[in-house]
Amino acid sequence: MKIIDVSKDNFKEEVLDSKIPVLVDFNADWCGPCKMIRPILDEIASEHDEYRIVSVNIDDEDELAEEYGVFSIPCLVVFRGGSEYTRSIGLRPKEEIEGMLGGD
Repeated sequence: MKIIDVSKDNFKEEVLDSKIPVLVDFNADWCGPCKMIRPILDEIASEHDEYRIVSVNIDDEDELAEEYGVFSIPCLVVFRGGSEYTRSIGLRPKEEIEGMLGGD
């Protein structure tokens, strides 16, 4: 799968109503660690169909960032069944991100 850019207009459809787990990458264009984590997320997205990865640019979607309490980026938030399951702040290795998505 490919990473999908989401906004407040399609967040409910792409994240909250999803039948599979969704990792939301809250990021910004000026954020160095965000740029470093993106290739890792691209790789995970291309290797797995059992969950979705979406991207939210907090500069464009400040209402979503505020609604979900995003104060530091990159902020990775996993949603399952429309609810937050877990979150992580900062640059993380691939294995740790996959663990966030695959753990029960």
